Amino acid sequence: MQTSAVTRALAALALFTSVTVTAQQPAATRGSRLRLPAIVSDHMLLQRDIAPSVWGWAEPGSTVSISLGPQQKSTVAWADGRWQAWLDPMPAGGPFELVIRGDRDVTIHDVLVGDVWVGSGQSNMEWPVNKTVNADAEMAGANFPQMRIFTVPKKVADTPLDDVDAHWELVTPESVGPFSAVAYYFGRELHTRLKVPVGLIHSSWGGTPAEAWTSQRTLGSSIALQPILLNWQKALLDWPQASAEYSRKLAEWEPKAAEATAQGLPEPPRPQQPQGPGHSWTPAGLYNGMIAPIVRYTIRGATWYQGESNAQAYRSYEYRDLFAAMIADWRVAWNQGSFPFLFVQLANWLPHYADPVESHWAELREAQWLTLRTVPMTGMAVTIDIGDTEDIHPRNKQDVGRRLALEARRVAYGESLVSSGPLYRGMRIEGNRIRIAFDSVGGGLVAKTDPLAEFAVAGRDGAFVRAEARIDGPTVVVSSAAVPNPIAVRYAWQDNPQVSLYNREGLPASPFRTDDWSELNRPR
Repeated sequence: MQTSAVTRALAALALFTSVTVTAQQPAATRGSRLRLPAIVSDHMLLQRDIAPSVWGWAEPGSTVSISLGPQQKSTVAWADGRWQAWLDPMPAGGPFELVIRGDRDVTIHDVLVGDVWVGSGQSNMEWPVNKTVNADAEMAGANFPQMRIFTVPKKVADTPLDDVDAHWELVTPESVGPFSAVAYYFGRELHTRLKVPVGLIHSSWGGTPAEAWTSQRTLGSSIALQPILLNWQKALLDWPQASAEYSRKLAEWEPKAAEATAQGLPEPPRPQQPQGPGHSWTPAGLYNGMIAPIVRYTIRGATWYQGESNAQAYRSYEYRDLFAAMIADWRVAWNQGSFPFLFVQLANWLPHYADPVESHWAELREAQWLTLRTVPMTGMAVTIDIGDTEDIHPRNKQDVGRRLALEARRVAYGESLVSSGPLYRGMRIEGNRIRIAFDSVGGGLVAKTDPLAEFAVAGRDGAFVRAEARIDGPTVVVSSAAVPNPIAVRYAWQDNPQVSLYNREGLPASPFRTDDWSELNRPR
């Protein structure tokens, strides 16, 4: 199913490749003088070893010249005033001056060449450095003049925008505090290891679903994703009444909140704003406002931390199609082929259950694992052991960044290394037990609990019970006296499992199940 979803998305997107270009707001409406997007500015970082793109707006039909070091390029502005040119691929280096000449000259100062990564998602990607573990020390040590950061402002848009209001900054103790922690720790790991300049473009918004980051063309062209658009249409129809009710509740809440604050008490819960026009859940709304403006910027790859808002009944399974379609969507928009796309599998959260349970979070983690298996040039950082039972925003973002960087070294830079914990490969029934095989075993399987925990087994009745599990070479053997004829195994299949299986490299195994049962198709 996953492969077909990617194929459908790519086929549909191929028909609409030009939309990303033609949907941009014509610059001719803003005047004829040479103008550049905010992301082409002082302290910018250009992608090495790939022809980097430079673009902007000028008088239609006028010539625009671009120079960087010994390179000289020229192009002609199209009828709507847009122009775009590509420099020759360059090795890492700098600083340089980028000079762009049209009806005026613009000089971009302090330009480096290195690796550029986009970081996107919801609140765990947005979470800033100044709220992580050892934040004061991390900020104090953030003196990396060859690391550059750029944060895309939050914006919902009905159509693709062509620019943002932001600027490049050097990584300093002052600039890094409010910046994405996952993006920064990931970029810092690459910068210190690869010894090349690194640029980080951060574009995320807390509490948002993946469909908000996916273009309208992709959502509209996929049959599997039609429920998303239908549900949004219903939300828009309900919005006038819901908005009036929200205003009423907000008016009642405000004096109560003020009174609580005056008495030093916690505020009562604020009424939740209903979904409607301009809401951050608008399908394609964040793609239009926060991704479309940067898709001309040449990059090395993308990192993604999202899924919490899609971990709901039926939606977790839907994520199999949605996530693959979104990745294909971005790759077509950037027009760089299958660039590396790295993502974080959801961390552990909420109470732990002693007995096997169903879990929407586990189902969404499975959708992420399936994406890793079926979508090329992807990498997944497993974080099932570094979450927080009581907080959906774990403060340890350093290990998240490090694990993403391990996957980047494998996927993007071609290193031969163990970049992940054990990943389920297959099973074999051996009488009253089941043997589980893994990829990414590395130096060998390791049990962090005695005995191994969180394994469950089921027979034809589909009822899972806790099972005994032991490591046998590169495999795990699972059994239970209560299930003499087992047919399925699950590991760490709940919101917040007790993590027990690792490889010798210290990386945790991804949760998995060998079955594909739901409440509707469970064996009886």
